[in-house]
Amino acid sequence: MIMKGKKGLIVGIANNKSIAYGIAKACIEQGAELAFTYLNEQLEKRVRPIAQEFGSDKIYELDINNPSHLDALTASLEKDFGKIDFVVHSVAFAPKEALSGKFINTTKEAFDIALGTSAYSLVSLTRACLPAMNDGGSVLTLTYLGGPKYIPHYNVMGVAKAALEASVRYLAVDCGERGIRVNAISAGPIKTLAASGIGDFKMILNWNEVNAPLKKNVTTDEVGNSGMYLLSDLSTAVTGEVHYVDAGYNIMGMGMDTLDEEGHTVLAWDLQK
Repeated sequence: MIMKGKKGLIVGIANNKSIAYGIAKACIEQGAELAFTYLNEQLEKRVRPIAQEFGSDKIYELDINNPSHLDALTASLEKDFGKIDFVVHSVAFAPKEALSGKFINTTKEAFDIALGTSAYSLVSLTRACLPAMNDGGSVLTLTYLGGPKYIPHYNVMGVAKAALEASVRYLAVDCGERGIRVNAISAGPIKTLAASGIGDFKMILNWNEVNAPLKKNVTTDEVGNSGMYLLSDLSTAVTGEVHYVDAGYNIMGMGMDTLDEEGHTVLAWDLQK
């Protein structure tokens, strides 16, 4: 089994529809042992059953923006789990009002919240976990095409993802001294709790399905398998990368198909005739 003997931390899992759940599942199936974090009591009720499902009793409270929580996490991991081999960062947030309307109207408060929670948290989490990590380990975060490209309604979260992807590259250099790799997965749109806050998300799903080269949307299992690869020793020479798992949608310069008012797939230019 590819991950046998490996121990890892999953940060930010929300439920069994999360991309982080797909990654955790793939790692468990390949023999890994996992620890989990939860944000607050409300989310603990969701995360604890998932940890139990995966045979783990190691679950820690972690507000990623709370330095004392990060300090306690390092001590808890070393005490309960010994050294770990990988970390999955699945954390992102922006105020709902910042995900509608025009980006130019984003408030400084919303900007700071989005950038701090969605991008800087990778830096602070990696720094906190390094003392508890084995050399040759792996850090993985989750991004989206809205970072390097414009996506409707993604707004400040797109800017946060762009900062996250840049952080991956700089962290890869800093952590490379110990052979620790830092990468990101850019998954196609998936119906997750985080995606529910994005306006017209159903349209985005439909558009991706009809225009991706593979003519489908991706699943959490597919993203999970790719995540497992980047966390495993199969990817020991891969770092600082953004790995797209989106049925190829990111290569498209222009969509070939679109949907008419009745939801039928048609060639985009046919609508202009």
